[in-house]
This record gives sequence, C-alpha cells and structure tokens, in this order.
Amino acid sequence: MSDNRPPADVDVTQEWRATHGQKSAATRLRIFAAISWVIAIGTEIAGVVMLRQHKFDHGNLPLLIGLLVVIAVFAIAGSLMWKAANKHDPARQSDTARFFFQNQLGAIITVIAFLPLIVLIFMDKDMDPKNKKIAGGIGVVLAAAATFIGIDFNPPSVEQYTKDMNACAAEIKAGQPTKDCSPEVADQAKAIAQDSKTVADATKSAANPNGLDTVYWIAPENGAKKSATPHVFHICQGVSPLKGKTVNQGSVTQAYSENATRITKQIPMEQRQCGFASSTEAAPASAPAAG
Repeated sequence: MSDNRPPADVDVTQEWRATHGQKSAATRLRIFAAISWVIAIGTEIAGVVMLRQHKFDHGNLPLLIGLLVVIAVFAIAGSLMWKAANKHDPARQSDTARFFFQNQLGAIITVIAFLPLIVLIFMDKDMDPKNKKIAGGIGVVLAAAATFIGIDFNPPSVEQYTKDMNACAAEIKAGQPTKDCSPEVADQAKAIAQDSKTVADATKSAANPNGLDTVYWIAPENGAKKSATPHVFHICQGVSPLKGKTVNQGSVTQAYSENATRITKQIPMEQRQCGFASSTEAAPASAPAAG
C-alpha cells in the first residue's frame, strides 16, 4: 500500500471494512430490494381495498390468489437482493439490534406484506366460505414460504469477515491453499499479504535470509487499542520518524489491527538506517567476479 492516505471507505485494516465497490453494490441491491418490497406492500394494499369493496364476496378467487402470488414473488425477490447486499456490506454482530434487523429485514417485511391481508380474508364474513378457505390457505402457505426464505440463518458480520480476512492473508503469505479467501475478504487480505512480502524483502539479511515479519509504528494515542487515524509502519525502530515516539512492534497484521495501515515509502533509506542491505546494493555483491 502507498503512503498516501486512502479514503475512509476503502481503508484496509485488520478489521474488515467494505470497499467503495462493495458499498456501491450493496446500495444498488438495497434500492432494488426496497422497490420490490414497495410493490409487494402496494399489492397487499390493493387487495385490502378490494376486500373492503366486497370484490371477492361471490367470485374473483383467481384475482385474489394472483394478488397473493404477486406479493410472494416481490417479497422473496426483495429478500434475496437484501441478503446479497448484506454479503457486500454486513452489520457488526456486536451491534445486536442493528445486526438482527439488518439481517432479518426480509422476513419482517414479508410478514408486513402478508399478515393484514390474510387476517382480513379469514375475518371477512361476506366472502364465500369455500373461497375463504382456499384463498386463506394459499395465503398462509405463500407467507410461510416467503418468510422462511427471508430469514437469514447464517448472516454475515464484520467480525466474521475480519476473521476470514486474516486467515486468508495468512494462507497467502504461507503459500497455502486459500480456502478462507471468499470474494468479500480476498482484496483486503491480499493487501496485508503484499505489505508483508514487501517488509520481508526489505529485511533480508545473512541471519534472516527470508526476511522478517516485524514492523514498527507509533502506538495508538492515550492507550487506545487502535489509532483514530491511519499511521505508517516502518521496518525498524531506529528510523527517523519514530525517534522520540512511543513505538509498538509486531507483525504487519498486528500493525493493521492498530490502524497502522500504510507502509513507508522510504524503504531504501530505512534499509540503510536499519542495517539491511538494499536490493540495489546486494546485487553487485552477489554477482560473479569477471574472469
């Protein structure tokens, strides 16, 4: 990653955050889901109005069933799009109320879109009893199916994506199969892995031919667990920007967790200050002597 501070909505830290593209995709899906739900509830309102006008007292059963089917189709479509949006931009599990409502909103809207109409069907004293049973029964079945589809039994969360992202980054760095690299976390995990590789390349020495996964950064202010603004991390503690500062050290992943997310641009200078040979200096030394 560069030393230029990225926008807040694409900042990459150990805590997973939705990228700009993921947020845009989630917004589009939520808009389409809302439109579908508006159509479903609008159809329900139309059915209620027609019931109040006694349109189904002695017939029009196919029309009433059709209205129930339309409600189910658009309620389910909205729920599926809402679930897809949540995969792009999930809620935090620690925010219990928001986590519940964001992930189960499809089921909640479906109940709202069906329940009043079904109740009115069964309470309608003027409707033909046989038609009431048929329409009411179909309504209950459709409502139950649509509500079941609207429930998210395994909702995504920021915490789960954070865990997956760090596992994915570890797999990339170790050259292992990336079984934890889902599309939602892969890009950010690759950023951590790339920074780790850059640090390892910059810290190679005779004692550590594979380099190090240890970096140094300014500790979060006032004993906080995470800095309020992104910090730069460096390849050793003795570099100029860290002099006179309270410094933490750890792996690149640990640095990210404290919002030290920007690798220094001054790798060659820091290699000299830290006693690591730069790649340009190492090349002549390793070249064979001319005959």
